[in-house]
Amino acid sequence: MATRASTRRGISIREPGQQRPWLNFTELPPISPLLVILALLAALAAGIFVVRIFTGWGLVTNLNDNYGWGLWKGFNTLVGIALGASGFTTAFAVYMLGKERFHPVARIAVLVGILGYLSSVFSLLIDLGHPDRIIFPVVFWNPESPLFEVAWCVMLYLTVMILEFSPAVLNRLGLRKAEGIAHDAVIPLVIGGTVLSCLHQSSLGSLFLNVPDQLDPLWYTPMLPLFFLMSAIYVGPAVVIFASTLASRALGRGLAPDILSSLAKVIPYLLGIYLFAKILELLIADDFHLLFDGTRASGLFFLEMSVGIIFPMLMLLSARIRENVSWRFLASLMIIAGLMLNRVDVSIISWARPADALSYTVHPLEWGFTIGLWAGLALVFYLVALYFPVFGGHGDGQASD
Repeated sequence: MATRASTRRGISIREPGQQRPWLNFTELPPISPLLVILALLAALAAGIFVVRIFTGWGLVTNLNDNYGWGLWKGFNTLVGIALGASGFTTAFAVYMLGKERFHPVARIAVLVGILGYLSSVFSLLIDLGHPDRIIFPVVFWNPESPLFEVAWCVMLYLTVMILEFSPAVLNRLGLRKAEGIAHDAVIPLVIGGTVLSCLHQSSLGSLFLNVPDQLDPLWYTPMLPLFFLMSAIYVGPAVVIFASTLASRALGRGLAPDILSSLAKVIPYLLGIYLFAKILELLIADDFHLLFDGTRASGLFFLEMSVGIIFPMLMLLSARIRENVSWRFLASLMIIAGLMLNRVDVSIISWARPADALSYTVHPLEWGFTIGLWAGLALVFYLVALYFPVFGGHGDGQASD
C-alpha cells in the first residue's frame, strides 16, 4: 500500500509510525524572507564582534566608568542565563519528579537552554576588556568571588546541557549504541545540571549584594539570590511555550497543544509564590511604601510586576486562555518581557549614581550586536529543529541518512 505524505514549507508531514518529518542532511532548508533577514542580522553581529576584537571598545559601545554594565551584560548575559533555565526546570520535572507527560518538552527546553547560555558566552566575549582572558577562572582560582562560581557553573552547565541534548543528535545519526549510553547518563546529568543551575542562578543575584547603597531598595534585598533563582524557575515553562508556538508556525510542527496547556497550568502557582515572596520581603524590610512614592523606580517596579507577574498569572488561571494558542502565547511573552525588565532594572536602570556621573546611551552598534546575536540564535534553533528530532521523546523516529 502506498504511504501517504504531505509537505508544508519544505517539511515532510507523515502519518503516525512513518519517518519523522526532518530534512536529510543533503537537503537545503527552505529559503524565506524571514530566514534571509535572520542570517543578515547574524552576519551583522559577527561583523561587529570582529571590529570590537581588533579595535577595542571605542567604536562599538558607550560604556564608561560610571556604567560598567550596559546592554551586553545587563540584557544579553543576565537574560540569556535566566531564559536558559528552561533546560534545568523541565529536565528536573521530567526525570526527577516523574512528570512523564512533559517528556516531549525536554529536548526543546534543553535546546533553548543551550542557546540562552551561548548568548551569555558571546556577550561576555565582546564585553570583556580582554576577551582572551575568559579562560582565567579555569587557570586562576578565586573561590571567594561570586563570579568565580558563576563562571565555573556556566561552563559546566553548558557542557551538561550539550550532553543532555546529545541523544537527539546520536538518534539522528543512527548511532543507536552511543544513544543508549547517552540515555543511561541522563539522570546523573540532570542531577548535576540542577545543582549547577541553582548555584549560578542565585550567585548572579549575589553579585548585587555588593552594592546596597547604589541599588534601589525596591530591588535590593538579602533575598536577591533567591529571587533570581525563583524567577529563573517560573520563566522556564513560559520559554518552552513561547519557543514551541513559534516553531509550530515556522515548521508546521511542534508540541501537542494539550502538553502546552498542561505546562501553562503550572505557571500561575510559580508566579503566585514569587509575587507573595516579593510583597512579604518589602513589608518586612519596611519598604512597601516606596511603591507609592511616584518615582521612576516605583513605576518600573509596577510595570515589571503587573506585566510580567500579575496579568499573566490571572490569565493562565483560566482554562479557556490556557487552551487558546494565541492567549497562551501572549501570557508567556508577557512573563518573558517582565523577566527581561527585571534583569535590566537590577543591573542598569535602578542604580543611584553621582550627580556628575557620565551618562550612558546604548550605542547603535550595541543594539546591532544584540539584535543580530538573538537573530542568529533563532536561526540556529530553526535549523536544528529542521534537521534533528527536537519535538518528541527518546527514540522517536529513525535516522534517515
